[in-house]
Amino acid sequence: MIFAGLDIGSVSTKVAIIDKNRKILHYEVVRTGSNSKKAAEKCMQLALDKLKLSFDKITNLIATGYGRKIVPFKSDEISEISCHAKGAHFLFPDTRTVIDIGGQDSKAIRLDENGEAVDFNMNDKCAAGTGRFLEEMAKALDTTVEDLGGVSLRAKKKLVISSMCTVFAESEVVSLLAESETREDIAKALHNAIADRVLSLAHKVAITNAVTLTGGVAKNIGVIEAIKYKLSGMTINISERSQIVGALGAALVALELGE
Repeated sequence: MIFAGLDIGSVSTKVAIIDKNRKILHYEVVRTGSNSKKAAEKCMQLALDKLKLSFDKITNLIATGYGRKIVPFKSDEISEISCHAKGAHFLFPDTRTVIDIGGQDSKAIRLDENGEAVDFNMNDKCAAGTGRFLEEMAKALDTTVEDLGGVSLRAKKKLVISSMCTVFAESEVVSLLAESETREDIAKALHNAIADRVLSLAHKVAITNAVTLTGGVAKNIGVIEAIKYKLSGMTINISERSQIVGALGAALVALELGE
C-alpha cells in the first residue's frame, strides 16, 4: 500500500510518497508557475517515474495547499495547517510550534502533544516576510535568493529595515546602497526584519518549545540564524526536507484515511 500527499503552493508544488510503514519513498519539488493543475500533474508524474510506479498503485492521495481544489486525481483535500502540523510532528515529535515561511505566505501553528493543530495565525494578504519578498530583495542587491543567506553571515554592522512592504523595503535597500552600506549588512537587516515579522505571528499563538521551521525559506541560513538569535534558549528544529513538510503531512493523512 502506497500513499501520497500533494502540496500545491503559489510558488512551488511538492509531492511526498510513503509506504504503509510511514517510510518516505520519494519526494519531488517543482515550480508551480502559472498553471497549478499542470504543476500538480508534472510533480506527481516525476515521482511515479522515479519509483517506476503507475498511478493506480497509489492507495490514497491527499491534496493540500493553495491549489488543492484543482487537483483532479486527489482522493480528498485538507487544510495546509493540519498538514504542516502533522508533517512537523512526524519529523520532530517534540514540536509544539511550527513556523512555516513559504513562497507567498507565512504561518505559525501551535500543536498539542499529539501533533494536532490547536491554534494558528497566518499572513496571506501580502508577500511581506516570504520567499517572494526575498527574491525581490536579492534582485535589488544584485545576488540570488540562494546566495542571500550566506551573504548576510558576513555582515559587520547592524542596520535596520523599517518596512516589510516589498515596494518600500526595496526603496530602503536602494537608499542604503546609495549611502555605501554593504550588501552583507543590508542582507542581514532584511533577514532580521523577516524574523521579526514571522515571530510576531508566532507570538500571537504563544510560542512553545520546541519550534520547527518549515517551508522553502527554512533553507535560508540567514533567516535561520536570525530566528535562532531571537529565540535564544529554545530548541529550533530544521529538516533538510523542510520544503515538503506539508506534502508529507498530507501523505500521512492519506495513510490514516486509507488504512
